Amino acid sequence: MKIPKRIQPLVEDGLIDDVISQLMSGKEATVYVVRCGSDIRCAKVYKDAGKRSFKQAVQYREGRKVRNSRRARAMEKGSKFGRDEQESLWHNAEVDALYKLAQAGVRVPTPYGCFDGVLLMELVTDDSGEVAPRLNDVVLSPEQAREDHAQIIKDVVRMLCAGLVHGDLSEFNVLVDSHGPVIIDLPQAVDAVANNHAEWMLERDVNNMRDYYGTFAPELLETKYAKEIWSIYEAGKLTTETVLTGHFDEPEEEADVDSVLVEIEAAFEEEQDRLDRIASANDDD
Repeated sequence: MKIPKRIQPLVEDGLIDDVISQLMSGKEATVYVVRCGSDIRCAKVYKDAGKRSFKQAVQYREGRKVRNSRRARAMEKGSKFGRDEQESLWHNAEVDALYKLAQAGVRVPTPYGCFDGVLLMELVTDDSGEVAPRLNDVVLSPEQAREDHAQIIKDVVRMLCAGLVHGDLSEFNVLVDSHGPVIIDLPQAVDAVANNHAEWMLERDVNNMRDYYGTFAPELLETKYAKEIWSIYEAGKLTTETVLTGHFDEPEEEADVDSVLVEIEAAFEEEQDRLDRIASANDDD
C-alpha cells in the first residue's frame, strides 16, 4: 500500500522497509502492519491532538513529571512549543509504560521505540500467524473466561505494583493469542501514586473486565476485585504474590455524595466512550 506520510521518515531512515496494510483506526491512532527486515511488526501512528476523540486527557496527564523546567512552563502556558512537548510526552508515555510493564511480567506487546509520533512494536498474532483478535471479537467458554479473567487480574496487580494503572482497560484494549489476553493501548496509563484519579480508574478497569468476562462466566459478576486490590495496595501490602479472593466488605460509614456524583459522571462518559468504540469497531468490520 502507499506509505503514509507520517511513516515515510521511518522508511527513509531504514527503520521500516515496507507498509503491508492498515490494521485499524481508533480514537487516538491508526495502526499499520509493517515489515522491518525479516520481521513483521506494527506501527502505531498517533493522531494529532485536534483529531483525537479521546476524552478526559487532563485527568490522565495529572502526575506526569517533566524534568525540564522550560518545557514544563511552556506546557502550562499552552504555547506551540508547549503543545508540541505535550504531544511528545503523550506519545512517549506508552512506550515507557510498555518497557516498564514488560519488565514487570505483564503481557503487553514488545516495544521497539517511538519515533516522531510513530510507535514501533510487536505484532501480536495467533497460532496461524494471523493478527490476534480483540477480546470483544472472541467467544469464550465459561472455563476459559474464568482462566483469562484470572490472568488479567494478575496483570492488573503487576501493573499496580509497578506503579501504573492502565486507565482505559476494556474488551477493546485486550488482544487474545494462544496464551491468553495481551493488554494494549497504554498512552493514558497513570501514575498510581501521583494521580488523584488512579483509584477510580483502576476500579473502572477491573470492573470493565469483570463485566465482560462475566457475560461468559456469570459468577464473576459478583466479585469485588477492584476494591479488594486497592484496599490492600493502600495498606502498602500488595505484592505480585498476594492471594486475592474477589470478596470485599464495604466499610459502614456515611456516603461521600460528592465522590458518588463524580463516579456517576465518569461512568456516563465511559459508557458514551464505549458506545463510540462499538460503533468504530463495527465500522472497521
